[in-house]
Amino acid sequence: MIGWLNIGSLLLGIIAWILPVIYLMGNKKHEHSNWGILAVLSISACAISISFQMFYNYHLVKIEDWTALMDTTRAVVIATAVLLIFTLLLNGLTFIVYQKNKK
Repeated sequence: MIGWLNIGSLLLGIIAWILPVIYLMGNKKHEHSNWGILAVLSISACAISISFQMFYNYHLVKIEDWTALMDTTRAVVIATAVLLIFTLLLNGLTFIVYQKNKK
């Protein structure tokens, strides 16, 4: 059951990146008035993904698996930073495109 947290985190991270890309790719066809919904869903997926990693780390602490915790913490921190930065950049880019098309 706990192993699903990592899979869910990965899937939600991918969803957090795909949603802004969907807006950017479909932007030329017609005006999307649902930019706000996609941005909120993208940032929410990112937040839940990060939360899943925190729950998994808590599980490792609870079962006192210090070796696994020490082995994975660096990778988790780097992956979390990359996920957060790119999610914010993609959503910022979609906001700029939305504002440009709105005029």
